[in-house]
Amino acid sequence: MKIVLSDEHKDRIIEMAWEDRTPFDAIKVQFGLNEQDVRNLMKATLKHSSYVLWRKRVESCATKHRSKRNESIKRFKCSRQKAISNNKVT
Repeated sequence: MKIVLSDEHKDRIIEMAWEDRTPFDAIKVQFGLNEQDVRNLMKATLKHSSYVLWRKRVESCATKHRSKRNESIKRFKCSRQKAISNNKVT
């Protein structure tokens, strides 16, 4: 099943993908896109050099992947996220 996203949702997903503290699981919960879907969106949307920088950043970022994330962190978002983005999950 292909998920159709508005430009506003694509912008928010890209913003969340660049945020170090937002794991891919949060994007999955909110938008239904797994990590590979996010990679494909980023690759199709960003300039090649920006995509390469993003991939390097994500690979070294322990908070983006549940398996690398500190077990004491039990939440997807910061306490201010709803006020910042009107996040529908919060």
